[in-house]
Amino acid sequence: MAKPRILVIGTGGTIASVGADSLDVLDYPDYGTRLEMAAVLARVPEVERFAAVRAVDYRAVPSSAIGPADWLALARLVAAQAGDADGFVITHGTSTLEETAYFLDLVLTIPQPVVLVGAQRPISAVGSDAPMNLVAAVRTAAAPAASGLGVLVVLNDEIHAAREVSKTSTYRVQTFRTPDFGALGQVDGDGVQIYRHPVHRQAGGFDVAALAALPRVDIAYSYAGADGAAIDAFVAAGAAGIVSAGFAPGLTAPDELAALRRARASGVVVVQSSRVGSGRIAPRRFLRAEGFIGADNLTPQKARILLALALTRTRELAAIEAMFATR
Repeated sequence: MAKPRILVIGTGGTIASVGADSLDVLDYPDYGTRLEMAAVLARVPEVERFAAVRAVDYRAVPSSAIGPADWLALARLVAAQAGDADGFVITHGTSTLEETAYFLDLVLTIPQPVVLVGAQRPISAVGSDAPMNLVAAVRTAAAPAASGLGVLVVLNDEIHAAREVSKTSTYRVQTFRTPDFGALGQVDGDGVQIYRHPVHRQAGGFDVAALAALPRVDIAYSYAGADGAAIDAFVAAGAAGIVSAGFAPGLTAPDELAALRRARASGVVVVQSSRVGSGRIAPRRFLRAEGFIGADNLTPQKARILLALALTRTRELAAIEAMFATR
């Protein structure tokens, strides 16, 4: 029986990084040494036990350099290669991995599994998690059970939904967590184990094939005593939308609220999220009275992505609110 064909797309990050020596797990980003995807796969020949892998280089950069233009390009790359692969793995730095994953989850409509994977320790380090993470990602992308789950994030032997997962620790290997609901499954020695399916999602739905750029959406982070200077500056810079990373359960400092009201009056779409990292911002009466949209349980960075995509379709608040209730 032929092995599943898995396309492994490299974007750089820690998983492809080489440090100064085998104990360098701190300063390796400063050296700028990142392997091309074929070289990474050559260090992890075990992936060939589970799939026929093919390397594709996209970029070799830290994930802090990955942004919306890359999301659009990666979506097109995956869609263009869908006829020649049974699954996809995208290696990625962990800092913005969850954002790339969620964007792809919102726009891709292909049936094949798409798995994003990274590492907390460079592939050159003693005890690196890079090799086993890569093996787990390939196994997941090759597993029939992974179909229909949306874009997945696989690290530390755990399988998470792109919509739900967040990086929660700077250096620890168990950094990726789904705070409210937990992982979808695990990758163990005997295979891929799926224990729940994400219900709160709609596959794809946003057509970005002809899109040159996303509308500008900014995030305003609340803190005690915050004023509205950042919000006013975002509006002046041309923001079409603003996500307020407010206090739980969806509040801001008084001066921020005044600035958000000014933004809304000028036509900017405002989404109220929370800075705490878990829990819903429900569409309470206060928000609707202000003309603000509740972010549900999306983190601010993911609410920003959904709002930007929503604004490519409409500025009608009820329609955007419905998207936040289903995606």
